[in-house]
Amino acid sequence: MRPSFGVFDRVVTHRFGNWVIGSERLQMAKRWKNRPDGSNWGDFGDDDQIGRLNLLTPERVRRAATEIQTGERFCLSLPLDYPGGNKLNPRRHPPRRFATDRSGVANYKFEMSDEGADWFDITCDDAVLLYTQYSSQWDAFTHWGAHFDADGDGVAERLFYNGWSADTHLVKPDPQTAGDPMPHEGCEAQVLGIDTFAKAAIQGRGVLVDLSSRFGRDRHYVTYDDLKGILDDDDVSIETGDMVCFYTGFGDVVMKQNRDPDPDVLHSSCAVLDGRDEKLRQWVSETGAAALISDNYAVEGYPAREGEGKHSALPLHNHCLFKLGVPLGELWYLSDLAAWLKQAGRNRFFLTAPPLRLPGAVGSPVTAVATV
Repeated sequence: MRPSFGVFDRVVTHRFGNWVIGSERLQMAKRWKNRPDGSNWGDFGDDDQIGRLNLLTPERVRRAATEIQTGERFCLSLPLDYPGGNKLNPRRHPPRRFATDRSGVANYKFEMSDEGADWFDITCDDAVLLYTQYSSQWDAFTHWGAHFDADGDGVAERLFYNGWSADTHLVKPDPQTAGDPMPHEGCEAQVLGIDTFAKAAIQGRGVLVDLSSRFGRDRHYVTYDDLKGILDDDDVSIETGDMVCFYTGFGDVVMKQNRDPDPDVLHSSCAVLDGRDEKLRQWVSETGAAALISDNYAVEGYPAREGEGKHSALPLHNHCLFKLGVPLGELWYLSDLAAWLKQAGRNRFFLTAPPLRLPGAVGSPVTAVATV
């Protein structure tokens, strides 16, 4: 396995013409010696933080823009107060909106004449408490890590993509005062935060795979063989750097429940990728896809099928976020786009999907746009 070195190497040289007559190289300690089987740690640089988003090169983005033929656009985000309540995930809640304070009163429909007799303006100013992974979202690589012995000492460390350490590079909040409405304030991902995705300015070619037409609204764990059959039948080709969107119809189910979802329906509807299928994970490795996106809850089935021995609770999360640096987009709204593409006999489009540039966050809402 290739060793990994820090970015803060310093080279001191003395030159006479084209001759180097002296040098000193100060090298940081290796961050990892071994990388997980099937991973690409170090392939994009020893200190890379954006994984396969590196494949969204200017040339690939330029080619992706040729998919724009009509100029029609589709919003790929659910309203951010969907699915509603906390029945899909009890730890995540819908947004809460507040007016900002203006000298003790709500700064909302505020009459500016109260501060200047000759002013006729009215102003509104608000704030929001937002769970970053409640609705349509990107997962950052710090959303899912694993224990792995990267330094070869026989002891597994707590790591994230490319060997970044949970103990060194993530800040866990201190215990807060009892009764605090936000009891765990102060967490921070000092590396691999969602802001690295924002800085990458995610744009490129999206490719839609229609699982809904094959499996309807029943829960089905999609294997590699299932997927290959659909790709072949629908003449879908996926190239290096494509962002693959799986349409299952789950967004339609969520929208129809109008912010009051039935948890039994949510947890038993629509297709999910079978993350436990080794051939499916190998397909992800070999396609060179820059991102995997779905309109369902976790892209893969949650809970996953039973595993053996020590294993990941979410094997596709482990494979994509931890090993390969492949971003996962969840709970996107793909229905309108899927209907249009089907009628047009297409499956490719231009996708723009940056997250919020929120330093230190491990996920972010996304208002992605497909342009056809």
